Amino acid sequence: MFRRLALWLMLMSILNGCEKQGTPSTSGTKPSAAGSSSGGIRVVYIPKNTGNPYFNGVISGLEKGCQEQGVEFFTTGPANPDATSQIPFLKDQVQRGVNVICISPNSPDALNQVLDDARARGIKVIAVNSDIVGNESHRDAAVYPCDFDKLGASQIELLGSLINYEGKFAILSATTDAPDQNYWIQGMKEALKDPKYAKMELMDIVYGDDKPQKSRTEAEGLLTKYPELRAILAPTSVGVEQAAKAVEAAGVYPGGANAKGKGVVVTGLGTPNQLRRYIKDNIITAAALWSPPDEGYVSAYLAVGLATGKVTAQPGNNFNVPGFGQRDFRKNNLVVTGPPLIFTKDNIDQYNF
Repeated sequence: MFRRLALWLMLMSILNGCEKQGTPSTSGTKPSAAGSSSGGIRVVYIPKNTGNPYFNGVISGLEKGCQEQGVEFFTTGPANPDATSQIPFLKDQVQRGVNVICISPNSPDALNQVLDDARARGIKVIAVNSDIVGNESHRDAAVYPCDFDKLGASQIELLGSLINYEGKFAILSATTDAPDQNYWIQGMKEALKDPKYAKMELMDIVYGDDKPQKSRTEAEGLLTKYPELRAILAPTSVGVEQAAKAVEAAGVYPGGANAKGKGVVVTGLGTPNQLRRYIKDNIITAAALWSPPDEGYVSAYLAVGLATGKVTAQPGNNFNVPGFGQRDFRKNNLVVTGPPLIFTKDNIDQYNF
């Protein structure tokens, strides 16, 4: 018995040593005793970039879901969300022989070849939070946090409600190649054709590359370039926080010392933990998001279901997630987590992510 234990410990030491070679993961969990029937499955998540609070929320949900099912989870990714920055990380995980790759793609088409290579080896590929729009055949399924077909319009409606449906505004986005951002912005443009928004004018779209300093600089540039600007709409967690910092520093937020007229409104998509102070200090009146941990949690149950063969990704099929019930596969094997949330001073302390 003791000899078997010693051999087992030696084997685990060797495996752990192999795992530490190459590109290190930013976090990971080993399988728990519960759900051991799924043991041996390894799930990796590659976010757009590391250090982004939004994706940290997705990671926490994936970690929880994988642990509940007794499978190994870890995460690794690039520092910058460039279109091709995820390719070496994908190639590395293919070589390591993971069972499932969950990825928030930085490009709708730059990853096609490496994703095909992964799937040719039997690795399941799930796009999380954004999709490779137009290239869905290169992955197995996708998990969206909410119905992205309606998100652009809902952002315009939120903005309109905050500025009384009139005024000039600009959009501060992530990267020019970000498929999710571009899809939402297209939805915003379509929504603006509604006569309801006839007095709202989109002046510019700028890109902060989801980097704090660049996003801050772009927001400051908008304030300088458009003195009559009424609002900045930033559908990215980095962008909305940095836009809030810019209007706060300039004192041009509603009620600010340097505000002209009603001031510059900031809204968009951001985590409550990032935006809590700005909302409580009246720099931001309201912002929206869904729950990144919930999205990660649903992705974890989909990942294990696909890896074990208990779930088949096909429109019309479904699978169950504890606490969420049945999740359906829509067109292109898309799964929606749930509806978005609106954060205000009255409810923001109810959320912690």
